Amino acid sequence: MTDNETLSDSTQPAARPGVLDIAPYIGGESKVPGVNRVIRLASNEGALGPSPKAIEAYKALSHEIHRYPDGGSTALRAALARRFDLEAERIVCSGGSDELITMLVRAYAGPGDEVLYSQHGFLMYPIAAKSVGATPVVAPETDLTADVDALLAAVTERTKLVFLANPNNPTGTYLSAAAVSRLHAGLPAHVVLVIDAAYAEYVVNHDYEPGIELVRRSTNTVMIRTFSKIYALGGMRVGWAYAPDNIADVLNRIRNPFNVNAAGQAAAVASIEDVDFAERSRAHNDKWLPWTTEQLTALGIQVTPSVGNFILAHFAQPPERNADAAWEYMKSRGILTRKMGGYGLPGALRITIGTAEEMKAVVDALSQFLGL
Repeated sequence: MTDNETLSDSTQPAARPGVLDIAPYIGGESKVPGVNRVIRLASNEGALGPSPKAIEAYKALSHEIHRYPDGGSTALRAALARRFDLEAERIVCSGGSDELITMLVRAYAGPGDEVLYSQHGFLMYPIAAKSVGATPVVAPETDLTADVDALLAAVTERTKLVFLANPNNPTGTYLSAAAVSRLHAGLPAHVVLVIDAAYAEYVVNHDYEPGIELVRRSTNTVMIRTFSKIYALGGMRVGWAYAPDNIADVLNRIRNPFNVNAAGQAAAVASIEDVDFAERSRAHNDKWLPWTTEQLTALGIQVTPSVGNFILAHFAQPPERNADAAWEYMKSRGILTRKMGGYGLPGALRITIGTAEEMKAVVDALSQFLGL
């Protein structure tokens, strides 16, 4: 073959049917060319950063990085069990909650099966479904909130999993414990209900429950959580699931043997035990989430009420004032937010709640963008 010749499709390895139909997940941007100090509000990272105790635990492992980690994440599962009054044997740890989503779909769905989720749910749900040849199915939402009746109406004999992000990313809305229980009660026993509670630690509403009680009384419910949000360990990639014995057994059979790195385990243990720091992080969000919402509303920007550590801001349609223009303007000021076109919300931006200084910078930038 000469240098000018190229391989034809028939001479190249072929990916399994459907893989090339997957639109790759693209995370929020983290850099702006020519800007030294970037305000990163695109990925819902914890505003206060990680616990100082987690940083020390991470540093303490530096001389042991040649050792394999504990494949069972024993200390981390024990810490989680103590903190949330759970059974350690029902906890499965992972390399971020994304890995759990992928494992659950691998374990329970395949070609010809359906994976159901709500209209503006996390993009990893359809990506994971397509990766195993299953069909992602979208149920419409009501007022940017998961609709129990719509989800149940979309269930067929081919449905194998239902993913419910609660609270939901990117809308920040949630379903009450009673509504989630009604959803579960309406599902066939063979369907796995996955409650993605990545932002559970931020919710203070009394009618909310992250899914622990439903897991305890069923054999087809899984709650998945992450250390990437309030614990601010996104760079360590640590997640966990609380599941019935039968599902925990399945996950342990298919997960990678050393799927959580040693430093991540140590930092996560320190984080979960530093309750005071987590409370300070939530208190910070409790102050600056409503403050930012009120300030943007005063500017004439519609904001979807959120219980997470982010807001969904809706912009007008004229090109000079739409979401794309607002994103470009803030980026030019070194402020990175997240476009929502991939979630079917092209007129909105998701803005993480950052530090006090960062949120004031957002309001100032948007005020100038709108000419106010």
